[in-house]
Amino acid sequence: MRIRTSFPYETTHHDVRIPLPDGTLLYARVWRPLTSEPVPAILEYLPYRLTDWTAPRDWQRHPWYAGHGYASVRVDVRGHGNSEGVPGDEYSANELADGVEVVNWLAAQPWCDGSVGMFGISWGGFNSLQIAALSPEPLKAVVTVCSTDDRYDNDVHYMGGSVLAVDMHAWAATMLAFVSRPPDPLHVGDAWRDMWLGRLEQVDPFIHTWLDHQTRDAYWRHGSVCEDYGAIDAAVLAVGGWHDPYRDTVLRFVEHLPVERVRGLIGPWSHQYPDRGLPPGPAIGFLQETLRWWDQHLKDVDTGVMREPLLRAYVSDSHAPATVYDTLPGRWVGEPTWPSPNVTTVSYGLQGPAVLVRSPQHTGVDAGRFFPFGNDADLPPDQREEDARSACFEFAVGEETWVLGRPRVRLRVTSEVSRGQVVARLCDVAPDGSSTLVTRGVLNLSARHGRDRAVPWEPGATQEVSFELNGIGHAFPPGHRIRLAVSSAYWPWIWPQPGSQAGFTLEPAGSFLELPVRAREASSDIAFEEPEQSEPLGVSHPATFDEPRPERLVVRDVAKGEWRLEVDPRYGGTRVYPDGLEFAEDALETYTIDENDPLSARTRSDWSIRLHRPELAWEATVRTRSEITCDGTDFHTSNEVVCTDGGEVVFHRTWEKRIPRTAG
Repeated sequence: MRIRTSFPYETTHHDVRIPLPDGTLLYARVWRPLTSEPVPAILEYLPYRLTDWTAPRDWQRHPWYAGHGYASVRVDVRGHGNSEGVPGDEYSANELADGVEVVNWLAAQPWCDGSVGMFGISWGGFNSLQIAALSPEPLKAVVTVCSTDDRYDNDVHYMGGSVLAVDMHAWAATMLAFVSRPPDPLHVGDAWRDMWLGRLEQVDPFIHTWLDHQTRDAYWRHGSVCEDYGAIDAAVLAVGGWHDPYRDTVLRFVEHLPVERVRGLIGPWSHQYPDRGLPPGPAIGFLQETLRWWDQHLKDVDTGVMREPLLRAYVSDSHAPATVYDTLPGRWVGEPTWPSPNVTTVSYGLQGPAVLVRSPQHTGVDAGRFFPFGNDADLPPDQREEDARSACFEFAVGEETWVLGRPRVRLRVTSEVSRGQVVARLCDVAPDGSSTLVTRGVLNLSARHGRDRAVPWEPGATQEVSFELNGIGHAFPPGHRIRLAVSSAYWPWIWPQPGSQAGFTLEPAGSFLELPVRAREASSDIAFEEPEQSEPLGVSHPATFDEPRPERLVVRDVAKGEWRLEVDPRYGGTRVYPDGLEFAEDALETYTIDENDPLSARTRSDWSIRLHRPELAWEATVRTRSEITCDGTDFHTSNEVVCTDGGEVVFHRTWEKRIPRTAG
């Protein structure tokens, strides 16, 4: 990593409040080049609190953009951080309408030349696309990283029509803790407590809404830009990582957006900006790459970025299974169109007699983290134990085989029950027997005719089901085996269906694995600069005296047949900011299931957050508990929030709700 201290422009920064039509003021921080000429503005718009939670990351890039001649702006969404108003659901109509107003406000400032870009990772990448689909005139370009065009089937809520237990629960619990955090009196003054209590009175756990919509209905179509790609007039640079759950969005964008307005980039990365150097690498000079995009589309400078291949993608070499990789070996390839003329679908027929697929309910404990962030225990370990709980089909690799894109399975299935799910994993098996997970996919059997409906299976019927696995770039070497592992359970990623312990029968005859095989090439001229950032903010991380706990711990009660997975998400821990703020957070997620009972599934998440300013004698805490259990007909959710000001409890509420299992 190269830390940049000298730029074409000297810079300044200041905090402002952006007015909305209803009188609400959004808190913003603006970094600007010191120049008398107006410049384009680029916006990052998030609920994650610019004065603390994202401040270290913000300082890596916003000053860098300002130093290269842009007004770089970070804004807190309504009801979050130090912005006024009350929080709403993610990507609500209010949030997007506010975002349009912010874009127009920026364009009207005397220091802005009228052209605006938006960028962001995850939430910020989502709403960049959604705001672009509303077509505010000043918005000319977007850089969207690790984000989605489909809120139902490619987000944290559902996968293949199945409830994503691991992240629907975890993220709803995380957001419950996040929306309950107070404003900072250093920035809003004595009004902080009234603002906080006003927000807390409006809090409703997101999980209620998300579980109320178990098929792809109007709720999920809102904000899913795949509904109408043509609504996006801005130029889109779509960026993803093969170890991020949102990478398929990049493939859809380069397929559906006009070639003159889109480019795609997929590396080996996790859910992180590609310049941060977090595993797996290699990291790239991403800020320089985005500067080419901004200069091209906001300053009308021909940077050559539109002469790059439509899609630049990383094809990783085969690697032994591990939960973290500093760097994955491989090479960059460029595709002129997508689907690419360099990629051919190769079909592998499954062999052998019919097999009963009846996986233990804890199949999936070695799935790894749904959202890898570059931590030591994020990625899936050796899959041999998972493979043993699945039906496996293998294909010898005679010559090196590059896979690029989304594999597909077509399976002939007989089920004696009306509900269930099929999980397919693609693994790279080395001569020593080790099994590395390459990619995977899921189908809720009730979603086989479309994600917008739930059609129960006719017990005893045999049908062909077909679904895609997540996209990947991977090279299988000669002497290895391609393994397709099929299971009927995948906890805690997928919430199990009632009766799914019965499994299903898979008929290999007429069943196929279809791989997108990419032509091998000797070399590629695709290259990137060294990663570069501006000077860090200077946040310190005090040592604590608490005994460190494992990031991921699997506990098996042999007598009970119970499995428990404990996860520490490792978002940040304790940190002290240069302005004196002490911010501490702790979280633990727990997923428990009986290996023989799908109705025993239960999740729990506990959060604790403390904000302290010694110079103001201010200390506020947030504690939350979130749980989900189920029976054959309903989900049962329980949530609790307790907030204190200086040790005094100022808010305490619990929510208990029963939600029918219509498709999940």
